[in-house]
Amino acid sequence: MGQRTGIRRVFAGLTALTAFGLVTAAVPPQVAHQSVTSIEAQVQAKAQAKAAALPRVRPAITQTVAVTNIPAPLPTSECLANFGIHCYSPLQFRKAYNLEPLYRRGINGAGRTIVLVEAFGSPTLQHDLDMFDAQWGLPHTTVEIDRAGTIPPFDPNNGDMVNWAFETTLDVQYAHAIAPGAHIIVVETPVAQVQGTTGLPEMMNAEKALIDAGKGDVISQSFTSTENTFPGFDQGDYSSLLNLRYAFKAAERRQVTVLASSGDHGVTNFISDASDTYPFEVNAWPASDPLVTAVGGTALNLDDSGARLSPDTAWNDVFGATGGAKSTVFGRPAYQFGVRNVVGSRRGTPDISMTGAVDGGGFIYASFLDPDDPWQLFGGTSLACPLFAAIVAMADQMAGHRLGDIHNALYVLGAASRIPHDPLHTGIVDVTIGDNSSGGVTGHPATKGYDLATGWGTIDAAKFIPALVRADR
Repeated sequence: MGQRTGIRRVFAGLTALTAFGLVTAAVPPQVAHQSVTSIEAQVQAKAQAKAAALPRVRPAITQTVAVTNIPAPLPTSECLANFGIHCYSPLQFRKAYNLEPLYRRGINGAGRTIVLVEAFGSPTLQHDLDMFDAQWGLPHTTVEIDRAGTIPPFDPNNGDMVNWAFETTLDVQYAHAIAPGAHIIVVETPVAQVQGTTGLPEMMNAEKALIDAGKGDVISQSFTSTENTFPGFDQGDYSSLLNLRYAFKAAERRQVTVLASSGDHGVTNFISDASDTYPFEVNAWPASDPLVTAVGGTALNLDDSGARLSPDTAWNDVFGATGGAKSTVFGRPAYQFGVRNVVGSRRGTPDISMTGAVDGGGFIYASFLDPDDPWQLFGGTSLACPLFAAIVAMADQMAGHRLGDIHNALYVLGAASRIPHDPLHTGIVDVTIGDNSSGGVTGHPATKGYDLATGWGTIDAAKFIPALVRADR
């Protein structure tokens, strides 16, 4: 038998990559040297770190499928035939979100800056972006690295560093793919790998320093910490979380848009040591923060060109589900008054969604583990958040200024999208199929209008970006 083609998962919070059993299947001649792995298996290890002084910050990447031992990305039809999963390129995402009309008008994020907040970063980040760009014919850009402290050397045997390197790579490549004219700053933080260290203060300090320096128009955060894991939560004392909001308050003052992934475990999320998820509904910060736009995940069904074969659904596959729930810490903000029948008296997430399905993930080029096997397939709200950050950067460019907190404009558009025969083209595309049940916890269904699975739904960018700019005036 020839070289094995593998599918593997990376679980955030764990200390190692987890291998899965292999099965063989018939393979077309063009990939006859490969064999196929199943998507069957279970986690082989649990996190050793116990509950600490503060919740442990984790990249939103919780699971990944990596189709290995292929020289280059395959078309979607071949991924389905050979591996039983959907795989997409950034060019397919561009078509799916109707971005070409904007590119033809010169709206590509030029003159705007996207800040990506990452622990450790990746040692091969620029090289990998260059290779990614070459594969898809994207323009070159140089990523600016801002190191908020002394970053420890990359250790390929450190599972946390590997997870964050994948996260950083994914964020950079897809923010750039959607907004190729935008400048990208990666701010790296030195999250120590010892019990009791969380990294959240370091991340908030790094964000505030860039905001105060006037650098960055939109901040993308692909990490989550369950509200329930913050010290004092069980006693109703939320000060350990609330005291970390200073960066978001600074962003509000400086008109910087702040985004966060809503999470990859549906209506629930990790317990303190990441060995399991809560057996009931929970929400995660920073997405639950009223000053942060929470980005959920959908599942796309595209052909090889990027054309839709069926409507988008709420992401919920064998790898994970779109995060969405009511916050315990935060009450309902004013902008959610119109959806009070859904959120009640609490802050509800997400606000909006982009593609996040792992069965439907995007290829990335990541050579830091194996330069001979760089192509990986990733999904999750880790993908959705930088995609939407790119959309905001393009809207900032069209507006000629920062939009800042977009919640009011977004909820005005959401409400307008529900008015029958409304002549205003909001660009919001409702998602009404699926739910975010996960881990045995019944989730929320995607319904007409706002819901706690996909927020207002997803977007048609050619209509949404101009509408967002109009609604912000």
